[in-house]
Amino acid sequence: MTRSVQAVAYRRPSVLDSSAGGQRLGLETSQGATPSGTVDHPRFFAGFLTSPQKASAALLAVADVAAARYYQPQLRASLDPVVTGNGDRLRFESFSGCGGVYARLDVLEAGLDGGEVGHGTTNVDVNDPLREALSRIGADDPLHLRVGPEELAVTTLDGPVVEKKVPLPDRWLRGFAEAQVIAAGFDLRAELDAAEAVRFLRSLPGGGKSTAAAPRWVVPSGRTLRPTTRAVPGAVCLPGPERLVALRRALRHATSLRVYGPRTTPGSAATASAWELVLPGMRLTLTVSPDASRGFSGEGGVLDALATDEAADDAELVSVLLAWEPRIDIADLATASGLRAERVRAALVRLGTSGRVGYDPAEAAYFHRELPYDAGRVERHNPRLRSAQALVAAGAVTLGGAVGTVTAEDGHVHRVREAGGVLTCSCLWWATYRGGRGPCKHALAVRMARRGAAARKTAIGTGENA
Repeated sequence: MTRSVQAVAYRRPSVLDSSAGGQRLGLETSQGATPSGTVDHPRFFAGFLTSPQKASAALLAVADVAAARYYQPQLRASLDPVVTGNGDRLRFESFSGCGGVYARLDVLEAGLDGGEVGHGTTNVDVNDPLREALSRIGADDPLHLRVGPEELAVTTLDGPVVEKKVPLPDRWLRGFAEAQVIAAGFDLRAELDAAEAVRFLRSLPGGGKSTAAAPRWVVPSGRTLRPTTRAVPGAVCLPGPERLVALRRALRHATSLRVYGPRTTPGSAATASAWELVLPGMRLTLTVSPDASRGFSGEGGVLDALATDEAADDAELVSVLLAWEPRIDIADLATASGLRAERVRAALVRLGTSGRVGYDPAEAAYFHRELPYDAGRVERHNPRLRSAQALVAAGAVTLGGAVGTVTAEDGHVHRVREAGGVLTCSCLWWATYRGGRGPCKHALAVRMARRGAAARKTAIGTGENA
């Protein structure tokens, strides 16, 4: 597994201080992306939280996920959350070390008071002393929040720079991208009021250790969720239910619980799902992978988008039109870019693979952010994509109508067929996952070869007509 070391530097540790006017929470930022370009320590907000105790609990839940490994928990993670200023809200995101749980806290306009929200994305320091201090916030304590340095004009500060060096595996980056693509296929499946939300979430196992046991399913029943042993219409998959333990941090403050997932039919395989606590002026969401023993990185939902040159060009065009919008309007982007809506959607998926957009099921919309990591690594280090590119480059793909043949490195010939726009393959990968984890390398290679052939034919036709 490819990994690198990510150096994250802060001017000072994030702290919670007491003063005559109340408590002041200073969250220090690292280098980040803003509309003005890369800034060492951007400032996104200075004002008050309207629900301090609730916001503190929700922020701790995001930090819990950043520090957790739910599968093989003996291997500790230590990745700082990411914060994005979207003009009307602050978004705090994290990803578990095992790559199977994605957390996001949206502090909406109603949750903020007395300050403008900037635009951009960076890491934010959440250290152990700060976590302990946040856990002691009282219900009536006024809390001033600052995200970024004290003064925008300050370039140097006294005292040592705080630097953290953490391993950053490629599968973690791919998982962050895959979680957004998968969530784009979710719809609201159930909503529980506060009392039922408490009852349901407290009935789940805790402890944070996941196993590879059979997935659990739940189905809406009256005002609550009823467990079921198999997929039925309307059911939502909950694999590794103990992975929702972080929601308990803010559970007593919730007004409702919303559950999102894809459409299921009898016999459906395990799927990812999203679980959203609605809080006053905020939303706290955990998205869990289809299996507690595997992260999002192997789901393959982004591979088709990565394999198309057209989407790459479209993504470059669309990217210059983004401005840290809290909700990306596809129709507006289509008008501004001159692209059809389906090409804009494909471009957004492509941008998602490098962390440049996220997806919010609550609003059924993408949002702009720029993860503070190497954007090209997801594409460069995706093993199936690299293998497919190598097969095409080696001339291993033969096209013939609805059937393509691929001669693998070991000499085996695999047949790729198309039916209803879906490519199937005779390889073991397809037999095992039936497309549930994205296309195999042979299907990707055939798709890439067909697009290349179509492009050459168009170029020849254009030349002949010139």
